Amino acid sequence: MTRHRMVVLLMDQVLPLDVAIPMHVFAREAPEFYDVRTASLDGSPVAVAGGMHLVPDGDLRLLRRAETVIVPGYGGAATERVAEPGLAALRSAAQRGARMVSICSGTFALAQAGLLDGLTVTTHWSMCADLARQHPSLEVDPNPLFVDNGPILTSGGVTTGVDLALHLLRKDLGPAVATHVAKRIVMAPSREGEQAQFIEMPPIAPGDDYLAAAQQWMLARLGEQITVAQMARRARMSTRTFHRRFAERTSMTPLAWLLQQRIARTKELLEGTGLSVEQIAEQVGLGSPANLRTHFRRETSLAPARYRRVFGGGLGAGEEPHTGAADVPAAVS
Repeated sequence: MTRHRMVVLLMDQVLPLDVAIPMHVFAREAPEFYDVRTASLDGSPVAVAGGMHLVPDGDLRLLRRAETVIVPGYGGAATERVAEPGLAALRSAAQRGARMVSICSGTFALAQAGLLDGLTVTTHWSMCADLARQHPSLEVDPNPLFVDNGPILTSGGVTTGVDLALHLLRKDLGPAVATHVAKRIVMAPSREGEQAQFIEMPPIAPGDDYLAAAQQWMLARLGEQITVAQMARRARMSTRTFHRRFAERTSMTPLAWLLQQRIARTKELLEGTGLSVEQIAEQVGLGSPANLRTHFRRETSLAPARYRRVFGGGLGAGEEPHTGAADVPAAVS
C-alpha cells in the first residue's frame, strides 16, 4: 500500500503543540498509512515558540510531492507576512491538487497565499478579528472547532487541531481507524466541527462616555428585563442613534450583545457554583430553564449540564465550590 505523502510546514516560532499534533496522530499512530515529513522555508532549523529548535527533514521542495500540506500555528502570524517563496510553494501545492490544512494561526499563511478567498474559515478565536480585517474576502467564523471546505480545512485554537486530525483520519481511513487512534491518545472520538470553541469574553472596561456607561449599567442588571429604549435613555441617545453607535462599537445589536453577556455570566455560574439551571436562568435574565438551555446550546453547542461537567470541576446542582481555609493562601505581611 502506498502511504499518503504529508508535509508539515514549519514557520519560525512554530507553536509546539500545533506541530506535535500531526506528528503524533499521523506519523506515530498511523505510520503504515502516512509518510509524514517536516519542512521549513529554507531547510534550516526552526525556532519553536517558548524555546528549543526543530530540525526539519527538508525545505520547500518537499511540498512538490505532498498530497497533504499542514501548516501549524506560529507566533506573529497576525502581524508578519510569510516570505514569498513559502507562499508560492503553498499556492503551487494547492494548484497541483494537494489538500491544504491549517492548525490554529496557520490559517494566516493559507490566507496570505490567496487560498482561502471566498471561503468560510476559522482560526484561534482571539485572532479571528485580525484575520477578517486583513482578508475581507473571507467569511471568518470564530465558533467552530474546524471548517471542512473539501480540499482546504482550517481549525481553531491549538487542541482543535486534534479534532481536525481525527476528522482527516475518518475521511481517509474510516471511523474504525479514527476511533482506534482517538482511544490511543485518550481523546473523544468525535467532537463535531460545529461545536463552538470555548471563547473567553473580554471584560468590559469602564468608560467615560455615555455608551460605555450604558454597557456597565446593563451588566449590573442582567437579571432584569431590559429594553432597547431603556438602554438608549441610559446612553442619552435616541433609539435609532443608540442602535447605530452600538453596532459601530461592538459589531452587533444591543440585544445580541446583552444575550452574549448573559451567556457569559451563565458560564461563570455553571463553572463556579452549584446553582440549578432554574436559579441561573433567573439570575441572568433568561427567564425559564428551557429558554436558557435553548440559547446556551445555540451559543456553545453544549447543554448547560454538559458544560458544567467539563468546566465546573465536578460541581452538581445544589453543591457549592469548596472554599475552606486550607484553600485560601495566608496573607502576606
